[in-house]
Amino acid sequence: MRTNFSKTLCAVAFAAMTFSFVSCKDDTVVEEFGDEQAAAVASQFVDHTVAPTYTNLAAKAELLVEQLKAAKANPTDAAVETAANTFLEAREEWEKSEAFLFGAAGDFGIDPHIDSWPLDLDALNNLLNSPLMLAALDADDGDVVAGDNLGNANLGFHGIEYILFSEGNPKAASAITDDEWIYAIAVAGDLRNRCFQLEVSWVGDDAPASHVQKLEDLELPFTVASGDYSYGENIKRAGNAGSTYASRKAALMAIVSGCIDIADEVGSSKINSAYDAEDTTYIESPYSRRSIIDFYNNIISIQNVYMGGVSGQRDESKSLHKYLAAIDENLDAKVISAINNALDKINDMPAPFVLNYSDARNGEAVEACASLSETLDEALEALKNS
Repeated sequence: MRTNFSKTLCAVAFAAMTFSFVSCKDDTVVEEFGDEQAAAVASQFVDHTVAPTYTNLAAKAELLVEQLKAAKANPTDAAVETAANTFLEAREEWEKSEAFLFGAAGDFGIDPHIDSWPLDLDALNNLLNSPLMLAALDADDGDVVAGDNLGNANLGFHGIEYILFSEGNPKAASAITDDEWIYAIAVAGDLRNRCFQLEVSWVGDDAPASHVQKLEDLELPFTVASGDYSYGENIKRAGNAGSTYASRKAALMAIVSGCIDIADEVGSSKINSAYDAEDTTYIESPYSRRSIIDFYNNIISIQNVYMGGVSGQRDESKSLHKYLAAIDENLDAKVISAINNALDKINDMPAPFVLNYSDARNGEAVEACASLSETLDEALEALKNS
C-alpha cells in the first residue's frame, strides 16, 4: 500500500469431483460446477496461502521488536544487521500478502497504517526533536502512543526502514541515535500489533493465544463486521448463513479481484508513477533499495493465490488455476503466462529502482503488469459467467 491508495479454491481429489460436461464436436464445455470444488479452493486459499503468510509476518514482526530493543541496549553493527535482516524477512511476507488486501487489511485500515509512503521527513524530524513525544514513545505503551499519534506517513515499515538502512545497506550502529532507536522500537511495536491483527483476523482460533490477548487488550477488532466469524471462516462459509458472500462463486470472484487490484497497482502506480515522471518521490522502499523485490513479491502473491498455496504448501488440485482450466483451458494458460511474464519483466528492471526509475525496461514491466491485470479481468468474467 501507499499513501492515498487503499485496497480492495479447485477441487478435492479428482475422484471426488462432480463436474458435469457436455461435448460439442471438438470442444468440451463445463456446464456446471459443484459447490464442493469451490469450497476446496476457498479452504486451500485460506489455510495454505493466507494463513502461513500472515502467521510468518506476525512472527517476524514480533521478533523485530525484540531485536530492535536488543540493538538499542547494545548498539553494535552486528545487532543492526540482525534487525535489518528480520525487517527484510517481515517485509517479504507483507509484500507476498498484497493480493489479498481485501478483508481485514482494508476493513481495519491496516494497509495504509503500516505501508504508506513517502515518509513525512519534516514531521519525523520534528518528532525526534520533541522531548515530550520521545518520552511518550519510550514508555511501556509506546507502541500505542505511536499508533495513535504519529500518522500513517511516519508509521509502519518505511519509518523503520529509514532508521535501519541507508543507500541499500544496514546503517552502522554509530549512525543511529538513541532517539531514533526509541522511535523505531515504538513504531515496530505498532507494526507488530497490526500484523497480529491481520493474523488473528484470518486464522481465528488457530492464532497464538498471546496474539489474541494482545488485540483484546488494545481493543483492536479481528472479526468480520464485529460478528462471530474470522475472515477465513467467512470465505469458507460462503453461500451459508452468516457469511458476507452470497455464494462460493462470489468468494472466488473476490479472491480474483484482489489479484487484479495488486497487478494494476504494481504497474500503474508503484512503477509507473516514477517511471512516467508523474511523481519521482513516489518510490517504495527507497532506503533499503528493495523496490524491485517488493514489486516481484507482489506478483508472487498473485501466483501463490492462483496456483493454490505458498511454496511448500501448494496443491494445484485445489487452486483457481485448475478451477479456471475446467472453464476455459486456454484462458488459464494465458493467466499463467501473464503471471510469469510480469515476474520476468520485473526481474529485468535495473536495480536500484530509486536510481534507475526512468529506464525503458521499467516501461516493459508496466506493460506486463497491465497485461496481467487485463487477463485476470478476463478470468473474473469467465468465473462470473460459469
